[in-house]
Amino acid sequence: MIEKWIKRFYQYEFLFSELVKRDFKQKYKRTSLGMLWSVLSPLLTLFVMKIVFTQFFGRNAPHYTTYLFSGTLVLGYYKEATKNGMNSLISNRKIIEKINLPKYLFLLSKNVSAFVNFMITMVVYFFFCLIDGIQFGPRMIMLLYPIIILTVINIGVGMILSALCVFFKDTKYLYDIFLTLLTYVSAIFYTLDKYPAKIQRLFLLNPVYVMIKYFRTIVIDQKIPSLEYHGLMLLYAVVFITIGSIIYKKYNKEFIYYL
Repeated sequence: MIEKWIKRFYQYEFLFSELVKRDFKQKYKRTSLGMLWSVLSPLLTLFVMKIVFTQFFGRNAPHYTTYLFSGTLVLGYYKEATKNGMNSLISNRKIIEKINLPKYLFLLSKNVSAFVNFMITMVVYFFFCLIDGIQFGPRMIMLLYPIIILTVINIGVGMILSALCVFFKDTKYLYDIFLTLLTYVSAIFYTLDKYPAKIQRLFLLNPVYVMIKYFRTIVIDQKIPSLEYHGLMLLYAVVFITIGSIIYKKYNKEFIYYL
């Protein structure tokens, strides 16, 4: 099934590139700073969180700025990719009604846009790591793994959400509530040191936290997570992309009747 989608993707390669360009233009349309907002937005969030939470949670935490930035970086990428992906079919309904195209193209274009913004912010993230005294080394290459895994998860979750949003219009409102909850259960601004081991393991049920913890382990702790941890991340990616693919395949022809 995936191979078939890849072949169809190459057939619409030009259209896909145009969709990506359009998404960028729409996002920064009529803004004075344009793509600079991709950098300023997470930096302003980091600035506010550092001022508010350092006194409560970060006094004894080493490299707390990097700790915060790691969380906001990963969570921000997940939020942008999945929220945009959720609206990918609804926002392109006029095109879908007129032209028979693979529906996942619209979802992928949103994810590419979010990925580019994420990579721009990654450059700023590494700059802050240097300021915070983080030592760089070959281990940093391992950050490619969570980036790839999170991208796959974002696509899978986007597929699920975009399909739900077509059939159940309340999905976007419920997802906003879910994202607020997710922010608090992803250990963005607090550490888990004071929690019992059983509670800490429960956090591993949250795929976003798993990605954040991988970043922090590589960058701050200067260690590479275990093979079991890598396997857990891969499992999440496979589960979400599989569920999303099945939903898209099953309801592909029905989307147009509910848009």
